[in-house]
Amino acid sequence: QVQLVESGGGLVQPGGSLRLSCVASGSIFSISTMGWYRQVPGKQRDLVASITRGGRPNYGDSVKGRFTISRDTAKNTVYLQMNSLKPEDTAVYYCNLVPHVTTYWGQGTQVTVSS
Repeated sequence: QVQLVESGGGLVQPGGSLRLSCVASGSIFSISTMGWYRQVPGKQRDLVASITRGGRPNYGDSVKGRFTISRDTAKNTVYLQMNSLKPEDTAVYYCNLVPHVTTYWGQGTQVTVSS
């Protein structure tokens, strides 16, 4: 049984920072590419950053240079450091494998960027 639990969201002013965490249970973490996705109401869930099992990151154009994805295999945890946040970054953020597995979606964590 795989479970992904996200945390670290909150309300932050434009230009601020947040660090999201995703803890994975099960044995899939160390062998999988992991990603952070985000979704706003009425829109599809989009991949914003991913990291291979070897630690190679990849970013969507909208977050490149502002977000940093990392992973700690010993802790089965993937992180998303978000800097220079913008109102358009407001969304529910989820982690999952890349490509995603539908049954692995967790509750997500809400990020709101507003003054």
